[in-house]
Amino acid sequence: MLGSRQVAKSAPQLSVEEAWQSVRASAQMHKQDSFTEEELRDLLGDTPPADVFSWRSPSARKLGLDKDTVSTDELVRLMVDEPRLIRRPLIQVEGRLIVGTDKKAMAEAFG
Repeated sequence: MLGSRQVAKSAPQLSVEEAWQSVRASAQMHKQDSFTEEELRDLLGDTPPADVFSWRSPSARKLGLDKDTVSTDELVRLMVDEPRLIRRPLIQVEGRLIVGTDKKAMAEAFG
């Protein structure tokens, strides 16, 4: 299963609260797990790497990256090398990737 260490996969019949509790627990347990480049690219699909990159994390701020000039390939490489640069949780529901704690997107996916 692709990226099963980091990606919470939940059945649509879960309530939003049940899914949210599962996601919080999964995200905490797997905060330091990493992806291979292939796993990360497969998981991202059409999602731009910049949407998954944790721009506000201390690790990212130390890098001093310019959002407007950094390439998508560089962002992927950085996230593969340093898992703390990936916004968590990553939730894949029926082919859709939900990034971070977007409660509205989770309600739509699980509602």
